[in-house]
Amino acid sequence: MMVLFRNKSGIPYSGYIYAQLKNYLKCTNKELGMLINFGAASLSYKRIINLKNSH
Repeated sequence: MMVLFRNKSGIPYSGYIYAQLKNYLKCTNKELGMLINFGAASLSYKRIINLKNSH
C-alpha cells in the first residue's frame, strides 16, 4: 500500500485543501491520503480514504 500525504504548514484545513487531496487520490488511484499540519501548536492530521479504491 502506498500513502499520499499533503504537508501544510500553518494553514488550517479548508474545503479546498481537502478536495485537492481527494482529487490527488482519485488521479493516482491511491487508497489513503493524509493532511498533516506541522505549523499548529501541536501536530494535527486528518486521514482521507478514497472509498472507490478501498478493499
